[in-house]
Amino acid sequence: MPRRRSYDQYCAAARALDVVGDRWTLLIVRELLAGPRRYTDLHADLPGVSTDMLAGRLKDMEGAELVTRRRMPPPVSAYVYELTRRGRDLLPVLRALAEWGAPALEEPRPTDAVRAHWFAIPLLRALEGEVEGVVRVTLDEGEFHLRIGGDGPPEYGDGPPSADTADAHLRTDSATCRALASGESTLAQAVRDGRVAVTGAGRLAGELRERYGPLLVE
Repeated sequence: MPRRRSYDQYCAAARALDVVGDRWTLLIVRELLAGPRRYTDLHADLPGVSTDMLAGRLKDMEGAELVTRRRMPPPVSAYVYELTRRGRDLLPVLRALAEWGAPALEEPRPTDAVRAHWFAIPLLRALEGEVEGVVRVTLDEGEFHLRIGGDGPPEYGDGPPSADTADAHLRTDSATCRALASGESTLAQAVRDGRVAVTGAGRLAGELRERYGPLLVE
């Protein structure tokens, strides 16, 4: 790995920042935690990053063994970037940052870009202990899905889950997601206030109906 700027401090936090402390690096990790992405997809979902900056950061992250680049099989015939195991291990770091930053969201600024899957990491914390299974979440801005509970760590992905495997489907809005993430509201409160509608035939959807009653949408 070529030498880059370093804090030159014998400290675990400083060593970590040597690798992920540059501008855009952790946001690229956020995007790739949702699954392998083409360069053009990454650029589209990172508004404000220049093509040179993104290419440079991806090259640095490959050198640090955070990401790999591979060619998709035909008929796609495109290259995608995906996280290595070490890259995926940054999810708890992103979760801690999202928890710390949630109170600062307030109302979106006129210049703020919004993507639905950016609410996935904050919602992992908000829904843990409330649900277990695959949850599809639909906002006006798009869809994402969460895998919570079970044997593995929690995960999220952009778009709906494959083969319609969701155990429950939550329809809500970005303001409610923000309230759930910051702790201003619980899932139960949001459902009872009509800010979250739950559908689906899976066990989880049934459990939510039983728990929260007839306000849920069948």
